[in-house]
Amino acid sequence: MKHFKLAAALGTAISVFGALPSVAETVNVRLARQFGIGYMPLTLVQEQGLLEKHAKEAGVDVTTEWLRFTGGSGMNEALLSGNLDIAAGGTTPMLTIWARTQNNLTIKGVAALSSMPLHLVTTDPEIESIADFSQGDKIALPAVKTSIQAITLQMAAEKYLGEGKHADLDTYTVSMGHPDAQLTLLGGQSEINAHFGSPPFQNQEVKDGQARKILDSYDVLDGPHTFTVLWAKNDFVEKNPQVVGALMAALEESIAFIKENPEEAAQIWAGAESTNLTQEEIVALIQDPQTKWTTTPERLLPYVNFMARVGLIASDTDDWRDLFFDTVHDRDGS
Repeated sequence: MKHFKLAAALGTAISVFGALPSVAETVNVRLARQFGIGYMPLTLVQEQGLLEKHAKEAGVDVTTEWLRFTGGSGMNEALLSGNLDIAAGGTTPMLTIWARTQNNLTIKGVAALSSMPLHLVTTDPEIESIADFSQGDKIALPAVKTSIQAITLQMAAEKYLGEGKHADLDTYTVSMGHPDAQLTLLGGQSEINAHFGSPPFQNQEVKDGQARKILDSYDVLDGPHTFTVLWAKNDFVEKNPQVVGALMAALEESIAFIKENPEEAAQIWAGAESTNLTQEEIVALIQDPQTKWTTTPERLLPYVNFMARVGLIASDTDDWRDLFFDTVHDRDGS
């Protein structure tokens, strides 16, 4: 009888006040990024706790682990082995793993982070264009044959040296993270005499006075293109829709903050990164007219079409939405 009265009382309380609140689910999210200002939206997401904030609003408690890699290949291995949930890097490592997993794990893009020009710079006064590289020259870039710099170099070789010559410069490339490549290039004590980098490293190298730009990725692609993107496995996205939604909201808040508060964003990024850039230099990079802070993908199809045509990947598409989850399908991408 007592049990019946207790149940009745509980039922009355629920009917009056609504269902009892459920205990919030806790999800641990492992995210990774590389080095450079192109990952600033993620840096702010981390430093300002934006993923945790938006997940909490969606009824999910999130804990985060942030990892750093020097190239996309390592992140792809971590994704495949189950040691990473969200990868962030240049577009081509994402395209590589997208093509590789369409019939099994289904890895796709989640969102873009930025569109930025990538510059090939050299300290050799005799090198005026990519046609001048010869035996003994070495070009540092994040990952041979897979990084966005490596693929852009192949596209440039085909565009400026001729059809069938896309791989002619591969022999001169060396895998090296941007911070090490910058130190090696400007140190002058190595065979590395060129670096296909990204902001801010390429900017610092030219400012140093020893290096100068000989190739711009925007010229190769005939316009602006996405530089950095996020990608993940279908399994993670399907199992964690609220977390993914919170991540998208966090990115949009982060990007809006960068645009509206460049001075403060620069301070936060400088405090989180090992950089000798001045506040003024960081703000200039943030506000560079060639830079777009956006989650909307831009000019990914030229990359995927080229990679498929020359045999770097086995899949191709003419619809950029095939490359991404529906997180950005409502955008005017390309």
